[in-house]
Amino acid sequence: MEFLKRTFIKRPSPEDLEDGLETGPEYTARWNSIRVIYYTMFLMSLGFSIILTGVWPYLDKLDPHAGKEFMGWIVAANPVGQMIFSPLVGWWSNRLGSIRLPLLCSLALFSIASGIYSTLEVFSTHQKYWMLYSRFLIGVSSSNIAVCRSYLSAATKVKERTGAVSMVSLAQTLGFIVGPALQGVVTPLGDQGVPLFRNNLHLNMYSATGWINVFMGIINFCLFLPFIFKEKRIAAKEAMVLKGMESEKETWKIMKPDYVSAWSLIFAFFILVFNFVFLETLATPLTMDMFAWTKAEALYYMAWVMAVGAIIASVTFVLIGPLCKRFPEHNVLLWGGFFLMVLGRAVYIPMDSNPPKLAYPDNDTAPVAQLYVYGSNFTEVYSNLTRIDFADNSTDGPKIQLEQMTLGCPVTQEWCKTTNGMTISQFLIGYTFTAIGYPIGVTLITTIFSKILGPRPQGTWMGIMTGSGCMSRALGPVFLSTIYTKLGLYWTFGSTAVMMAATMLWLWFVRDRLIPFEYDNPMEGRELSTMNRKLDATAEKTVASPEELERLNGNEKSTAEEKPLTIEQNP
Repeated sequence: MEFLKRTFIKRPSPEDLEDGLETGPEYTARWNSIRVIYYTMFLMSLGFSIILTGVWPYLDKLDPHAGKEFMGWIVAANPVGQMIFSPLVGWWSNRLGSIRLPLLCSLALFSIASGIYSTLEVFSTHQKYWMLYSRFLIGVSSSNIAVCRSYLSAATKVKERTGAVSMVSLAQTLGFIVGPALQGVVTPLGDQGVPLFRNNLHLNMYSATGWINVFMGIINFCLFLPFIFKEKRIAAKEAMVLKGMESEKETWKIMKPDYVSAWSLIFAFFILVFNFVFLETLATPLTMDMFAWTKAEALYYMAWVMAVGAIIASVTFVLIGPLCKRFPEHNVLLWGGFFLMVLGRAVYIPMDSNPPKLAYPDNDTAPVAQLYVYGSNFTEVYSNLTRIDFADNSTDGPKIQLEQMTLGCPVTQEWCKTTNGMTISQFLIGYTFTAIGYPIGVTLITTIFSKILGPRPQGTWMGIMTGSGCMSRALGPVFLSTIYTKLGLYWTFGSTAVMMAATMLWLWFVRDRLIPFEYDNPMEGRELSTMNRKLDATAEKTVASPEELERLNGNEKSTAEEKPLTIEQNP
């Protein structure tokens, strides 16, 4: 029990309280509230990622005529809802002066929308539109991420903020990792699952993910109730003490944000997420085109690559704090974040001396009896495949459906015939650079952004930054997938490398503006003022009254008269 208390209840050290800004219990309550924010950020990422691997088979089961194009709209509904409502929810929290009500409302909406996703089979018509609606509402509820980031900036001291933002980014990353894993855990429930209500509602491998969100959303809702979550804002108090101001508004006036650096960081955040989401989207089709992998091979190998990348990213999050203690934050952002992302894009430019394997069948009229193994051909320039699917949809017995598939770079993409290929080493090195650079970039952009804004309420500003990231998630895959399909690897990765490099050069140009407000040591001011008060009090006592001066003079005379006697007695 004592171990659990030490783990979940953060006790202050003497150094944490030396500035006199808070007591020990206030420190503990403040960090408990910050840990609730960590959990909230984890849950919002989990709510997005937990359905990604199951949304297509779930949609296909509910409405076989929906199609993959409509599935794209369902996946995009989440970031679109978040993009629209993030600035609004941030502005709302600023107006209220509290984050409790916006977070309670958003978490209630999150649980309701997740419940709708899990009960889609009870709707008799328009099930695909109800799925789209539920995902949009979950995106709206995820707009509370802006409020969480705003509170994190207000509830941390300047020296604590980099570490706190790193932990928030780590929580979001873990949410993206744990989500698909939970989908795998509930897969044994199967397509039919267990009936819950009159055989009209089932707990299956699709609906279980929504119920997990409902359960965790209710827990999160309870954590924000007044008797658990205590709002503790210390950033403004710290600035007031250090600047000698009597109110927060006076402090805001003398600490105006640098709008050039603020908007530069918002744009940099957009570009960073734009590139990262694009790689996540295109990784599977890219490997299938370049290495002639089947869908099964691509999913299997990419699962391992992404798992290792997640471990590398998690270690990177932990190292950001120590790095920023040795080097300035803006230098770590430029060279550890953006420079590695530029390298990650540049490495993907084709370097193989051989062209990619073309997906061109040996003979389009080959007899269906000529069957190939469900695998890829790594030795020839071309590759083909005939897959056998068995479907028990006939009363006479199993019905064999034969479908011929081609592996490799499709000949419909003209650039496949003239472009050199990419090696597996290239792909792995580029992904490693991305796994290191992206966590550093996204963490330090948010950290520096919050410090530049100062101790003022940051809900609206954080909403704008969150909205820019959501816009990247919506536009990046569509825009760059088109370039990839039409123009090929050189244009795709060349344009993204130039995009990242240009953003890095701009940040280097405004690097002096990326240095946050300077804060003096609060103890120096306190010690100085205390010493001055003591000196003043001593001076007042010294000249307080003639009687005291006369008494002091009398003591000095008596002392002077006694000294000779002492000397005489001790020759």
